[in-house]
Amino acid sequence: MADEPEATASNISPATPEDGSESLGDRDPTGPTAPEEPLEDEEMPLADHIEEMVKRLAVVVVVAGGITAIALPFAEEVINFLWNDIISIAEVGDQGRPRIYHPLALVLTELKVASLAGIIVALPIFVYQTYLFMRPGLYPHERRYYLAAVPTSLVLAFVGVSFAHFAVLPAIFTYFIYYTEGPTDLLAFGLTKTFNLILMLMGYLAVVFQIPLFIMLAIMMGLTTRRWLADRRLLFWGAFLGVSFLFTPDPTGMAPILTTATMILLFEGTLLLLKWTGR
Repeated sequence: MADEPEATASNISPATPEDGSESLGDRDPTGPTAPEEPLEDEEMPLADHIEEMVKRLAVVVVVAGGITAIALPFAEEVINFLWNDIISIAEVGDQGRPRIYHPLALVLTELKVASLAGIIVALPIFVYQTYLFMRPGLYPHERRYYLAAVPTSLVLAFVGVSFAHFAVLPAIFTYFIYYTEGPTDLLAFGLTKTFNLILMLMGYLAVVFQIPLFIMLAIMMGLTTRRWLADRRLLFWGAFLGVSFLFTPDPTGMAPILTTATMILLFEGTLLLLKWTGR
């Protein structure tokens, strides 16, 4: 009987697909030695997932509430600053002074202003808590993406609030004043309703400016692709319009249209950037 050939380095070759395709290690961004599943990924009962998610959300609520309490003593100064900066742009003179129509109007408005500060600061906390919730199932490179998103979220929130303050709100109030001008009309600004619009737009645009971050994270983590988003852009545009009309209290349609246009520009700009960079 002939002896079996010895297993030497010359007759042992790596398992390479015959069709010339890349191996698993070449396809996996974490490298050829990365496991098929994250190292910390393990099965958990649904009740444990729900309990952990509730705890993570509770942290976000507590942080938002704490920032609201800290900002409350400074809320009146913020109200005066925003009012004089936004309403005075419309050049309405004494008619631009706020009117208080019920005893708690000022207190409730101060609470809303402080709550906006809490929401803005809580946005990166929310991103970080979602990262901690998903961390056991993430690869190392995905964890880096998520951690980088935490400060980015705060920066984008401030950019959104600034955009609302310097661009959207002045345009909207100029339009409103022009819309209500007449020979027998006397313009008056109620504090509560006016600040409801101001704060709603600022908070909404702080969230809207997270669109590039959400798209980048979804693509980097392999949840979607630029091509998939681009092929369904009309569906996203329609969703943007519907959400804007739902969350923007403006029956004239001016504010929803401006915010929708902003969302579309952010969406398309992010896709264009991804196409240009090839990533």
